[in-house]
Amino acid sequence: MPEVVVVTGASAGVGRATVREFARRSPGARIGLLARGRDGLEGARQEVEALGGRALVLPTDVSDAGAVEEAAGRVEEELGSIDVWVNNAMTAVFAPVKETTPEEYRRITEVTYLGYVHGTMAALKRMLPRDRGTIVQVGSALAYRGIPLQAAYCGSKHAIKGFTESVRTELLHDGSNVHLTMVQLPALNTPQFGVSRTRMPYHPQPVPPIYQPEFAAKAVYWSAHNRRREVYAGTSVVATILGNKLLPGLAERYLARTGYDAQQADEPVDTDRPDYLFEPVPDDRGARGIFDEEARESDPQFWATKNRGRLAALAAAGLAGAAYAFLRRTR
Repeated sequence: MPEVVVVTGASAGVGRATVREFARRSPGARIGLLARGRDGLEGARQEVEALGGRALVLPTDVSDAGAVEEAAGRVEEELGSIDVWVNNAMTAVFAPVKETTPEEYRRITEVTYLGYVHGTMAALKRMLPRDRGTIVQVGSALAYRGIPLQAAYCGSKHAIKGFTESVRTELLHDGSNVHLTMVQLPALNTPQFGVSRTRMPYHPQPVPPIYQPEFAAKAVYWSAHNRRREVYAGTSVVATILGNKLLPGLAERYLARTGYDAQQADEPVDTDRPDYLFEPVPDDRGARGIFDEEARESDPQFWATKNRGRLAALAAAGLAGAAYAFLRRTR
């Protein structure tokens, strides 16, 4: 049967690229598209249909638990039983804590963290009785290492990680076959940097090295079809997580010195530009942002992650061969 998938934040960025990846890789995929902006959702629907799939446009604010539950019900009524649920919707503000309002903190938390909670609960309600299904939490290296100017977003990603670990232990306790995974992504060239609210003087940008959203989409698709508890996608993700574990104080001093400039491009920001914090920005913005020239499309670390079994076998064979050669020389 064709795979039934739900993607939140499906109108742009990583969500949009993920929708394309499922439509391309899963023949006849039926995809529920959740986001606030109808223009982007309609664009995603057309892309799914062009690739031979079927899409259901569901304008939804994931901060509203009732709206997410209603959308999940419509997916199952019109497309079939949900096989994969991808939590991806997010929002952010680029500003120091002292210049961010309580309303902005609440909004970012409700979308970026509670949106995942609402999506997970809606998915589990349907998957647990069937004892099958996969939930993918789209995370970030920032789930492990907070950076300046994005305290609310980093706090939400940390919260998602803790929430996911708790739910996973409950699934294990119950002996459930529902799989819950989290894929930690690097900095990405998505349209969010053109529509995020900012109080900085220059245009926001992802912290280099930058990757294309299609790279992230491949990691999300792979995570949805391989039973790993957590997936790191990108050398920079591994370096960030390991560096923070080994030398957290040094990481903080480094980010204090470089983190402001690394998140701002050379051009001044347009102070009159619209932002997507409380209302969707009109028009279809697609998957990619304005940083194509700097963005990478692949990474050897992710290839190694996907092929770790093969690499382990090769390493074992190499060690066995070396041991055999050594023994022969010492006879």
